[in-house]
Formats: sequence, C-alpha cells, structure tokens
Amino acid sequence: MSEQLLWSSHYYLSAMDTCASNQPDRLRNFEAVCKRARVRMTFQRMAVFQEVAGNDEHPDAEAVYLSVRRQIPTISLDTVYRTLWLLKSLGLISTVGAPREKTRFDGNPAEHHHFLCTVCGRIQDMQPQGSYTLEIPESVKDVGRVERARIEFQGTCLECLKLKGDGDVSHGSTS
Repeated sequence: MSEQLLWSSHYYLSAMDTCASNQPDRLRNFEAVCKRARVRMTFQRMAVFQEVAGNDEHPDAEAVYLSVRRQIPTISLDTVYRTLWLLKSLGLISTVGAPREKTRFDGNPAEHHHFLCTVCGRIQDMQPQGSYTLEIPESVKDVGRVERARIEFQGTCLECLKLKGDGDVSHGSTS
C-alpha cells in the first residue's frame, strides 16, 4: 500500500491568515528564527526578508536587489544572494520554479501550490479546495523519505491567452 499525504484546505487557509497576510507576525517569526539560530539580524537582512515576504510575485534575486537598493543604495547583489540563501536555509522562505531557470523566491511559508505560466514566467500561489489525498508512489521508498510535497501546475495564464487571442481556458491533459 502506498504512503499518502492528506491535505485540508481549512488548514492552509488558517496558515495563510496567520502567515501571509499578517506582516507583524511574520516579522516576529523572522526575529525569533534568527535569534534561535544565533544569526545576527542586520538591517540588510531585514530589508531583504521584508521584500520577499511582502511580495506575492515570487521575485528573483535581481528583482529583490533592485527593490531593496532603493532603501539601501550601498547593498550589493552578492549580499542579497547570500541573504536569500540564508533565509532559505532558516526555513523563512523557499524557492519555486524550474531548477535550470532563474531561482524565484517565495516568502509565503504556508503550504500552497503554484501555477507557472510557461509563456511569461508568472508564478501564482494556488490554494487547495477541500480535502484530498496525494498518493506517494511505492518506489519512493527506494529513493528516500518524503518530507514535503508541492504541486506546480504549468500552463498559459489568462493574460497570455488574451494576448494570443485564445479565450479557451479549458483544462488540458495533465500528461
């Protein structure tokens, strides 16, 4: 019998309410995680974290750099990269998108899925509806232990469909 992960949208919506939309809670969590990990909370780290945590467009490092540079003109791109990877290692942010493309950063710590437009690269958070079960293949045991699963839907966003003049938003095959 295969292992299963059970998800409930109520859990995710509750997590979203407390994490994604509540900046003061996210900042307190940032401070607590830094303190527990004995990582100095610098002005630059705080600015980078706030940029990613307050941005639902899943920015890449260059976009974070350009935005933070308006506040801190002396910050370097290298500092932004190092800070983003530090925040990821602390579990405060995650990465999304294709591994061989530009790394995009997600400041939403709640469990959620993504829709990735294969035309323009837009990434949109998706919230599960209801409860469902994800079947984990038996063969995973030959590789390792599943600790987390994400779903990434790939297709063409409505804006790109409009530009192409294709109003058909029917769901295609998932194969």
